[in-house]
Amino acid sequence: MAWAILFIAGLLEIGWAIGLKYTEGFSRLVPSVLTLAAMAGSIILLGLALKTLPIGTAYAVWTGIGAVGTAALGIILLGEPATAMRLASIGLIVSGIVGLKLVG
Repeated sequence: MAWAILFIAGLLEIGWAIGLKYTEGFSRLVPSVLTLAAMAGSIILLGLALKTLPIGTAYAVWTGIGAVGTAALGIILLGEPATAMRLASIGLIVSGIVGLKLVG
């Protein structure tokens, strides 16, 4: 169950990271409120997952999910370049997340 909670926390991290772009410096109300809610939810769920998961593993997986998801959505939604080096780097992050999940 802790891994599922951590996964949802990671998805919320993606949500707030992408949401920051749409807040326009927290000058837009609805995107700002949604972004702040995603931030709070992500941290709360990370804290719940840490009741049973090791901090190093959980934090690395949480940030990894956020980094990979944010980079992917940056490519898909925001037109950021999908260069071979960027995609390879994302693949390395995914490999690290899988490795931590297997040992944690």
